[in-house]
Amino acid sequence: MVDGKKLAVEVPLPSVLEDDDAETERSERLQLGEQRSSQTEVDDVRGPKDQRSSPDSNVRDGGEGQGEEEEEEEHVTSDEDYDTDLELGGEEKEGYDLTGRTCYLKACEKLQVVPASYFLQNMGNSELSMVHHGLGPQGTKALAVPLVTNTSILRLNLRDNWIEGMGGAAIAEMLKENCYITEVDLSDNNLGDSGAAAMAGMLKENGTLVSLNLSGNHFTDRSAEHLGSALLTNTKLQHLDLSYNTLGERAGQCLGDSLSESLGLRSLSLAWNCIRGRGAELLANGLEGNVFLRKVDLSFNGFGKEGAIAVGRALKENCVLEELNVRLGGTQSRMLGAMGSFSPYRKTQNQLWKCWISLTSQ
Repeated sequence: MVDGKKLAVEVPLPSVLEDDDAETERSERLQLGEQRSSQTEVDDVRGPKDQRSSPDSNVRDGGEGQGEEEEEEEHVTSDEDYDTDLELGGEEKEGYDLTGRTCYLKACEKLQVVPASYFLQNMGNSELSMVHHGLGPQGTKALAVPLVTNTSILRLNLRDNWIEGMGGAAIAEMLKENCYITEVDLSDNNLGDSGAAAMAGMLKENGTLVSLNLSGNHFTDRSAEHLGSALLTNTKLQHLDLSYNTLGERAGQCLGDSLSESLGLRSLSLAWNCIRGRGAELLANGLEGNVFLRKVDLSFNGFGKEGAIAVGRALKENCVLEELNVRLGGTQSRMLGAMGSFSPYRKTQNQLWKCWISLTSQ
Protein backbone atom coordinates (compact mmCIF):
# COMPACT_ATOMS: atom_id res chain seq x y z
CA MET A 1 0.00 0.00 0.00
CA VAL A 2 2.82 2.32 0.78
CA ASP A 3 4.41 1.66 -2.55
CA GLY A 4 1.17 2.38 -4.31
CA LYS A 5 0.81 5.73 -2.57
CA LYS A 6 4.35 6.74 -3.51
CA LEU A 7 3.67 5.82 -7.08
CA ALA A 8 0.56 7.90 -7.09
CA VAL A 9 2.45 10.87 -5.74
CA GLU A 10 5.48 10.60 -7.98
CA VAL A 11 3.66 9.93 -11.26
CA PRO A 12 1.42 12.83 -12.20
CA LEU A 13 -1.85 12.38 -13.96
CA PRO A 14 -2.02 12.65 -17.77
CA SER A 15 -4.09 15.86 -17.61
CA VAL A 16 -1.45 17.49 -15.48
CA LEU A 17 1.27 16.48 -17.91
CA GLU A 18 -0.68 17.95 -20.79
CA ASP A 19 -1.14 21.26 -18.94
CA ASP A 20 2.58 21.45 -18.19
CA ASP A 21 3.45 20.80 -21.81
CA ALA A 22 1.04 23.51 -22.97
CA GLU A 23 2.54 26.02 -20.57
CA THR A 24 6.06 25.14 -21.69
CA GLU A 25 5.12 25.46 -25.35
CA ARG A 26 3.39 28.78 -24.69
CA SER A 27 6.44 30.18 -22.91
CA GLU A 28 8.68 29.05 -25.75
CA ARG A 29 6.43 30.81 -28.30
CA LEU A 30 6.50 34.00 -26.26
CA GLN A 31 10.30 33.91 -26.10
CA LEU A 32 10.54 33.28 -29.83
CA GLY A 33 8.17 36.20 -30.51
CA GLU A 34 10.25 38.51 -28.30
CA GLN A 35 13.40 37.45 -30.14
CA ARG A 36 11.77 38.14 -33.51
CA SER A 37 10.50 41.55 -32.45
CA SER A 38 13.91 42.52 -31.09
CA GLN A 39 15.53 41.29 -34.31
CA THR A 40 13.09 43.36 -36.38
CA GLU A 41 13.98 46.49 -34.43
CA VAL A 42 17.67 45.84 -35.01
CA ASP A 43 17.05 45.29 -38.73
CA ASP A 44 15.16 48.56 -38.97
CA VAL A 45 18.12 50.35 -37.46
CA ARG A 46 20.63 48.57 -39.70
CA GLY A 47 18.89 49.26 -43.02
CA PRO A 48 18.47 47.14 -46.16
CA LYS A 49 22.16 46.40 -46.68
CA ASP A 50 22.64 45.15 -43.10
CA GLN A 51 19.54 43.04 -43.36
CA ARG A 52 20.89 41.25 -46.38
CA SER A 53 24.10 40.52 -44.51
CA SER A 54 22.24 39.22 -41.44
CA PRO A 55 21.64 35.45 -41.50
CA ASP A 56 18.53 35.81 -39.35
CA SER A 57 16.92 38.11 -41.83
CA ASN A 58 17.62 35.68 -44.66
CA VAL A 59 15.95 32.88 -42.73
CA ARG A 60 13.06 35.08 -41.77
CA ASP A 61 12.31 36.74 -45.13
CA GLY A 62 13.48 34.16 -47.66
CA GLY A 63 13.61 34.87 -51.42
CA GLU A 64 10.47 37.02 -51.44
CA GLY A 65 11.94 39.41 -48.88
CA GLN A 66 15.06 39.96 -50.95
CA GLY A 67 12.97 40.69 -54.05
CA GLU A 68 10.91 43.26 -52.15
CA GLU A 69 14.08 44.94 -50.85
CA GLU A 70 15.49 45.21 -54.41
CA GLU A 71 12.25 46.78 -55.62
CA GLU A 72 12.40 49.30 -52.76
CA GLU A 73 15.99 50.21 -53.68
CA GLU A 74 15.03 50.74 -57.32
CA HIS A 75 12.09 52.85 -56.23
CA VAL A 76 14.27 55.01 -54.00
CA THR A 77 16.80 55.52 -56.81
CA SER A 78 14.13 56.65 -59.24
CA ASP A 79 12.75 59.08 -56.66
CA GLU A 80 16.19 60.64 -56.26
CA ASP A 81 16.57 61.09 -60.02
CA TYR A 82 13.09 62.53 -60.45
CA ASP A 83 12.71 66.33 -60.39
CA THR A 84 9.58 67.66 -58.78
CA ASP A 85 7.53 70.47 -60.26
CA LEU A 86 8.88 72.89 -57.67
CA GLU A 87 12.47 72.07 -58.56
CA LEU A 88 11.81 72.42 -62.30
CA GLY A 89 10.02 75.68 -61.81
CA GLY A 90 12.86 77.11 -59.76
CA GLU A 91 15.50 76.11 -62.31
CA GLU A 92 13.51 77.55 -65.22
CA LYS A 93 12.93 80.81 -63.40
CA GLU A 94 16.61 81.12 -62.57
CA GLY A 95 17.81 80.27 -66.10
CA TYR A 96 15.44 82.52 -68.07
CA ASP A 97 16.21 86.23 -68.22
CA LEU A 98 13.80 88.38 -70.21
CA THR A 99 16.07 91.44 -70.26
CA GLY A 100 19.23 89.62 -71.41
CA ARG A 101 21.25 91.01 -68.54
CA THR A 102 22.52 87.61 -67.42
CA CYS A 103 23.70 86.47 -70.84
CA TYR A 104 25.41 89.84 -71.39
CA LEU A 105 27.40 89.48 -68.18
CA LYS A 106 28.36 85.92 -69.12
CA ALA A 107 29.43 87.06 -72.58
CA CYS A 108 31.58 89.81 -71.07
CA GLU A 109 33.20 87.31 -68.74
CA LYS A 110 33.90 84.92 -71.59
CA LEU A 111 35.32 87.64 -73.85
CA GLN A 112 37.18 89.23 -70.93
CA VAL A 113 35.71 92.71 -71.34
CA VAL A 114 34.29 95.08 -68.77
CA PRO A 115 30.46 95.23 -68.91
CA ALA A 116 29.08 98.59 -70.02
CA SER A 117 26.99 99.93 -67.15
CA TYR A 118 25.17 102.29 -69.52
CA PHE A 119 23.96 99.35 -71.56
CA LEU A 120 22.76 97.49 -68.47
CA GLN A 121 20.81 100.55 -67.37
CA ASN A 122 19.20 101.28 -70.75
CA MET A 123 18.74 97.89 -72.39
CA GLY A 124 15.00 98.09 -71.67
CA ASN A 125 14.49 101.42 -73.48
CA SER A 126 13.25 101.82 -77.04
CA GLU A 127 16.41 103.72 -78.06
CA LEU A 128 20.00 102.83 -77.18
CA SER A 129 22.61 105.48 -77.96
CA MET A 130 26.17 104.51 -77.07
CA VAL A 131 28.25 107.08 -78.93
CA HIS A 132 32.00 107.33 -78.11
CA HIS A 133 31.90 104.48 -75.57
CA GLY A 134 35.04 102.77 -76.87
CA LEU A 135 33.44 99.35 -77.13
CA GLY A 136 35.93 97.92 -79.61
CA PRO A 137 35.43 94.61 -81.44
CA GLN A 138 35.21 92.42 -78.33
CA GLY A 139 32.89 94.73 -76.45
CA THR A 140 30.61 94.89 -79.48
CA LYS A 141 30.52 91.10 -79.73
CA ALA A 142 29.41 90.90 -76.09
CA LEU A 143 26.81 93.60 -76.71
CA ALA A 144 25.37 91.71 -79.67
CA VAL A 145 24.61 88.59 -77.63
CA PRO A 146 21.64 89.95 -75.60
CA LEU A 147 20.46 92.09 -78.53
CA VAL A 148 19.60 88.94 -80.47
CA THR A 149 16.54 88.36 -78.25
CA ASN A 150 15.95 91.93 -77.06
CA THR A 151 12.44 93.15 -77.90
CA SER A 152 12.63 96.66 -76.43
CA ILE A 153 15.32 98.45 -78.44
CA LEU A 154 14.07 99.84 -81.76
CA ARG A 155 16.84 102.35 -82.54
CA LEU A 156 20.52 101.49 -82.06
CA ASN A 157 23.30 104.08 -82.27
CA LEU A 158 26.88 102.79 -81.91
CA ARG A 159 28.67 105.64 -83.70
CA ASP A 160 32.40 106.05 -83.14
CA ASN A 161 33.18 102.93 -81.12
CA TRP A 162 35.91 101.58 -83.44
CA ILE A 163 34.23 98.23 -83.68
CA GLU A 164 36.05 97.35 -86.95
CA GLY A 165 35.13 94.45 -89.20
CA MET A 166 34.85 91.91 -86.39
CA GLY A 167 32.39 93.99 -84.41
CA GLY A 168 30.48 94.85 -87.57
CA ALA A 169 30.12 91.15 -88.36
CA ALA A 170 28.74 90.54 -84.85
CA ILE A 171 26.15 93.29 -85.27
CA ALA A 172 25.25 91.95 -88.71
CA GLU A 173 24.67 88.45 -87.34
CA MET A 174 22.55 89.91 -84.56
CA LEU A 175 20.39 91.85 -87.04
CA LYS A 176 19.73 88.65 -88.98
CA GLU A 177 17.90 87.32 -85.91
CA ASN A 178 16.49 90.49 -84.34
CA CYS A 179 13.20 91.57 -85.91
CA TYR A 180 12.54 94.67 -83.77
CA ILE A 181 15.41 97.07 -84.48
CA THR A 182 14.49 99.42 -87.35
CA GLU A 183 17.26 102.07 -87.21
CA VAL A 184 21.02 101.46 -86.89
CA ASP A 185 23.90 103.96 -86.87
CA LEU A 186 27.36 102.40 -87.26
CA SER A 187 29.14 105.47 -88.62
CA ASP A 188 32.82 106.17 -87.88
CA ASN A 189 33.66 102.62 -86.83
CA ASN A 190 36.32 101.60 -89.38
CA LEU A 191 34.29 98.64 -90.61
CA GLY A 192 36.31 98.32 -93.81
CA ASP A 193 35.48 96.05 -96.71
CA SER A 194 34.95 93.03 -94.45
CA GLY A 195 32.39 94.94 -92.42
CA ALA A 196 30.66 96.05 -95.62
CA ALA A 197 30.42 92.43 -96.77
CA ALA A 198 28.87 91.48 -93.43
CA MET A 199 26.34 94.31 -93.69
CA ALA A 200 25.46 93.27 -97.24
CA GLY A 201 24.84 89.71 -96.11
CA MET A 202 22.60 90.99 -93.33
CA LEU A 203 20.57 93.18 -95.71
CA LYS A 204 19.81 90.14 -97.84
CA GLU A 205 18.11 88.45 -94.87
CA ASN A 206 16.80 91.27 -92.68
CA GLY A 207 13.26 92.39 -93.34
CA THR A 208 12.71 95.04 -90.64
CA LEU A 209 15.62 97.49 -90.90
CA VAL A 210 14.51 100.84 -92.33
CA SER A 211 17.50 103.13 -91.78
CA LEU A 212 21.23 102.28 -91.90
CA ASN A 213 24.09 104.76 -91.44
CA LEU A 214 27.49 103.47 -92.59
CA SER A 215 29.22 106.81 -92.97
CA GLY A 216 32.98 107.12 -92.40
CA ASN A 217 33.92 103.43 -92.46
CA HIS A 218 36.72 103.36 -95.05
CA PHE A 219 34.62 101.63 -97.68
CA THR A 220 36.22 101.13 -101.08
CA ASP A 221 34.91 100.06 -104.48
CA ARG A 222 34.95 96.49 -103.25
CA SER A 223 32.50 97.44 -100.50
CA ALA A 224 30.21 98.98 -103.12
CA GLU A 225 30.10 95.68 -104.98
CA HIS A 226 28.78 93.90 -101.88
CA LEU A 227 26.29 96.61 -100.98
CA GLY A 228 25.09 97.04 -104.56
CA SER A 229 23.95 93.42 -104.80
CA ALA A 230 22.23 93.69 -101.40
CA LEU A 231 20.19 96.70 -102.54
CA LEU A 232 18.72 94.62 -105.32
CA THR A 233 17.47 92.04 -102.82
CA ASN A 234 16.35 94.18 -99.91
CA THR A 235 13.12 96.13 -100.42
CA LYS A 236 12.58 97.27 -96.82
CA LEU A 237 15.60 99.56 -96.34
CA GLN A 238 14.55 103.16 -97.05
CA HIS A 239 17.48 105.31 -95.86
CA LEU A 240 21.14 104.53 -96.55
CA ASP A 241 24.12 106.77 -95.71
CA LEU A 242 27.46 105.93 -97.35
CA SER A 243 29.04 109.37 -97.06
CA TYR A 244 32.65 110.07 -96.05
CA ASN A 245 34.09 106.88 -97.53
CA THR A 246 36.52 106.24 -100.39
CA LEU A 247 34.08 105.06 -103.05
CA GLY A 248 35.45 105.61 -106.55
CA GLU A 249 34.46 105.16 -110.19
CA ARG A 250 33.85 101.44 -109.85
CA ALA A 251 31.53 102.13 -106.93
CA GLY A 252 29.58 104.60 -109.07
CA GLN A 253 29.02 101.91 -111.66
CA CYS A 254 27.93 99.25 -109.13
CA LEU A 255 25.60 101.57 -107.23
CA GLY A 256 24.21 103.04 -110.46
CA ASP A 257 23.19 99.62 -111.71
CA SER A 258 21.57 98.84 -108.36
CA LEU A 259 19.71 102.16 -108.13
CA SER A 260 18.09 101.67 -111.51
CA GLU A 261 16.37 98.54 -110.15
CA SER A 262 16.07 99.32 -106.44
CA LEU A 263 12.52 99.29 -105.10
CA GLY A 264 13.00 100.29 -101.48
CA LEU A 265 15.36 103.26 -101.04
CA ARG A 266 13.84 106.67 -100.41
CA SER A 267 17.01 108.56 -99.51
CA LEU A 268 20.69 108.01 -100.34
CA SER A 269 23.79 109.91 -99.28
CA LEU A 270 27.07 109.49 -101.18
CA ALA A 271 28.59 112.80 -100.13
CA TRP A 272 32.33 113.20 -99.70
CA ASN A 273 33.47 110.25 -101.80
CA CYS A 274 35.55 110.00 -104.97
CA ILE A 275 32.87 109.16 -107.52
CA ARG A 276 33.86 110.92 -110.75
CA GLY A 277 34.32 110.43 -114.46
CA ARG A 278 32.67 107.36 -115.88
CA GLY A 279 31.46 106.32 -112.42
CA ALA A 280 29.58 109.61 -112.03
CA GLU A 281 27.88 109.15 -115.41
CA LEU A 282 26.72 105.62 -114.62
CA LEU A 283 25.49 106.69 -111.19
CA ALA A 284 23.46 109.49 -112.79
CA ASN A 285 22.01 107.00 -115.27
CA GLY A 286 20.85 104.91 -112.31
CA LEU A 287 19.10 107.93 -110.84
CA GLU A 288 17.34 108.51 -114.13
CA GLY A 289 15.62 105.12 -114.02
CA ASN A 290 14.76 105.12 -110.31
CA VAL A 291 11.18 106.07 -109.43
CA PHE A 292 11.36 105.66 -105.65
CA LEU A 293 14.18 107.92 -104.44
CA ARG A 294 13.05 111.22 -102.93
CA LYS A 295 16.32 112.58 -101.56
CA VAL A 296 19.90 112.18 -102.90
CA ASP A 297 23.13 113.76 -101.66
CA LEU A 298 26.01 113.67 -104.20
CA SER A 299 27.93 116.65 -102.84
CA PHE A 300 31.73 116.86 -102.97
CA ASN A 301 32.43 113.98 -105.32
CA GLY A 302 34.17 115.86 -108.14
CA PHE A 303 31.62 114.91 -110.79
CA GLY A 304 33.17 117.29 -113.31
CA LYS A 305 31.57 118.32 -116.60
CA GLU A 306 30.66 114.81 -117.77
CA GLY A 307 29.03 113.98 -114.45
CA ALA A 308 27.14 117.27 -114.43
CA ILE A 309 25.74 116.65 -117.90
CA ALA A 310 24.66 113.12 -116.89
CA VAL A 311 22.91 114.40 -113.77
CA GLY A 312 21.12 117.10 -115.79
CA ARG A 313 19.93 114.49 -118.26
CA ALA A 314 18.69 112.26 -115.43
CA LEU A 315 16.69 115.08 -113.89
CA LYS A 316 14.89 115.68 -117.18
CA GLU A 317 13.52 112.14 -116.97
CA ASN A 318 13.11 111.69 -113.23
CA CYS A 319 9.74 112.95 -112.01
CA VAL A 320 9.79 111.86 -108.36
CA LEU A 321 13.06 113.23 -106.92
CA GLU A 322 12.33 115.99 -104.39
CA GLU A 323 15.75 116.96 -103.04
CA LEU A 324 19.17 116.75 -104.70
CA ASN A 325 22.44 118.02 -103.26
CA VAL A 326 25.23 118.39 -105.85
CA ARG A 327 27.34 120.84 -103.93
CA LEU A 328 30.61 121.04 -105.88
CA GLY A 329 32.33 124.22 -104.83
CA GLY A 330 34.09 125.81 -107.83
CA THR A 331 32.33 123.65 -110.41
CA GLN A 332 28.79 124.85 -109.73
CA SER A 333 28.81 127.11 -112.81
CA ARG A 334 29.34 124.13 -115.11
CA MET A 335 26.55 122.28 -113.32
CA LEU A 336 24.20 125.22 -113.81
CA GLY A 337 25.02 125.28 -117.51
CA ALA A 338 24.35 121.58 -117.84
CA MET A 339 20.98 121.98 -116.10
CA GLY A 340 19.90 125.08 -118.00
CA SER A 341 16.86 123.34 -119.44
CA PHE A 342 15.78 121.82 -116.13
CA SER A 343 12.88 123.41 -114.29
CA PRO A 344 12.87 123.04 -110.49
CA TYR A 345 9.10 122.75 -110.61
CA ARG A 346 7.56 119.98 -112.67
CA LYS A 347 3.93 118.98 -112.86
CA THR A 348 3.38 115.34 -113.67
CA GLN A 349 0.20 113.33 -113.27
CA ASN A 350 -1.55 116.31 -111.68
CA GLN A 351 1.04 116.38 -108.88
CA LEU A 352 3.56 119.10 -108.16
CA TRP A 353 7.05 117.88 -107.30
CA LYS A 354 9.64 120.26 -105.97
CA CYS A 355 13.36 119.60 -106.31
CA TRP A 356 15.80 121.69 -104.30
CA ILE A 357 19.26 121.81 -105.83
CA SER A 358 22.06 122.98 -103.55
CA LEU A 359 24.80 124.55 -105.64
CA THR A 360 26.26 126.97 -103.15
CA SER A 361 29.90 126.78 -102.18
CA GLN A 362 31.20 126.87 -98.66
